[in-house]
Amino acid sequence: MDLYIVPCAAFGFLLGAISGLIPGLHVNTFAAILLGASPVMMKMGLTPYHVAVIILAASISQTFLDAIPTIFVGAPDSDTVLAVLPGHRLMLRGRGIEAVRLSAMGSAGSVLVALSLIPFLSWLFSSYYDLLMEHIGLILLSIAALMIMKERDIDPRMYHTMKRRALALSVFLTSGLLGIFAFENQELLSSPLGLEPDVLLPLLSGIFGAPSLILSMFLSTGMAEQRDTGFDLPAAPLVRSIIMGGAAGSLIAWIPGVSPAVATMLTRLGMGIEDEDQSAREFLVSISGVNTSCAMLSLVALVVIGRPRSGAAAAINELIELDAGQLYAMMAIATAVALVSYVTTVWLACIAGSLLSKIDYRNLSIIVLGSLALITFIFTGTFGIFIFLISTLIGLAPHLAGIRKTHAMGVLMLPLIIYYLSG
Repeated sequence: MDLYIVPCAAFGFLLGAISGLIPGLHVNTFAAILLGASPVMMKMGLTPYHVAVIILAASISQTFLDAIPTIFVGAPDSDTVLAVLPGHRLMLRGRGIEAVRLSAMGSAGSVLVALSLIPFLSWLFSSYYDLLMEHIGLILLSIAALMIMKERDIDPRMYHTMKRRALALSVFLTSGLLGIFAFENQELLSSPLGLEPDVLLPLLSGIFGAPSLILSMFLSTGMAEQRDTGFDLPAAPLVRSIIMGGAAGSLIAWIPGVSPAVATMLTRLGMGIEDEDQSAREFLVSISGVNTSCAMLSLVALVVIGRPRSGAAAAINELIELDAGQLYAMMAIATAVALVSYVTTVWLACIAGSLLSKIDYRNLSIIVLGSLALITFIFTGTFGIFIFLISTLIGLAPHLAGIRKTHAMGVLMLPLIIYYLSG
C-alpha cells in the first residue's frame, strides 16, 4: 500500500476546506500553486500522482465546505452563486444549519449518482461528442427559453404571467449583455497586487452576493437563533433533487465553457412552484450536487475525451497521463474525501450557527459586503469594481421585480449561446 496516499488526500481535503470557507479563494488557486511547487514536492519523495491526489481531494472538499459562507453570510464563489437566495432565506429564519445539511446531503448523494453514470456518459461522449457540441448552442438557448416560460404568476390572468415573463427576459438579456461586455474587456482587469484576475469574481459576486447582503441590511437587525433541526424535506423530493443535481453536474463536466452554475438551471426546470419552501430546499440540494458531481466527472472526461474541463483537471493533466487504473483509484479517493467532507461540513455548520447567532447581522452584512468589494479590488482592480457595481444593480432587479434570481444567469448563458451559435 502507498503510504503517501492518505496524507496527501488529507492535505488536499484541508486545502479544499480552506478555499471553501474563505470567499473569493478558489481551489484553482491552490491547484496552480501546487502545480508550480510540484518539483519541490517531488524532491521530498512525492510523485506526480501524489500531487494529483492532493488537487483532486481539494476540489472535492471545497464543494462541500463552500456552503457555509454562502449560506451564513451570503458570500458565494463562482460555483455556489445560485445557492445564496434559498440558503440565505433559510438562514434568516434560523434554519441555516438545516440549509447546510441539505447542501452537504446533495453533495454526498451526487457522488453515488456520478459514479453510476460513468459508464453511460463515457460511452455517450466518446461516441457522440462532436455531434453534441454542434448543437450545444441550441441546447443552452432552449434551457434559457424554458426558464423564462416557467416564470408565471399565482394570478391566473395571462396579463400578469406575460408581465413576469417580460421582466424575466429583461433580466436575462441585461445580465447577458453585461457578461458579453465584461468578457470582451477582461484585459482591463488588473490586480494591484499582481494576482491573476478572474472576470467571474466581480460579475457573480455583484449579481448574486451583494444584493442579498444589501437587502439583509435593511430587512433585519439581527440574525435569528440558529438551531439544528435536521432538515424538513421528504425522502422522495430529496432523492429526486440528488439525482437531478448529480446528473446535471455529471453531464456538464464534459462541455467546455459551461459552468456548474449554468448546469444548475437544468435542475430548476424540474421543480414546480406550488410549494416555495420545498422548492427552495430541493434547489439547494441540487446546486450542491451539481458542483460535486462536476468536480468528479471532469476527471473522467479528461481520460475519455482527453480534454480537461476544470482548473483542477487541467492541473492534473499537466502532472500525469491518467490511465483507467489510476482513474478508478482516484474515484475511490474522491468518495472517501466526500464522506469526510460531509461530516466536517455539518459539524462546522453547527459551530458557525452558534457563533453567528450572537452577532448583529446588519453589521455582519456590512462587513461581508465591504470584504467582497475589497477582494474584488485586490483581484481585479478598478475595472473590476466598476463591473461589481453594475452587477449589483442588475442583481437587485429580480428581488425588486419579484421574479426568480436564476434569470440573471444570462450573464454566463448569453455569451455562451452567442459563442456556440456563431461558431
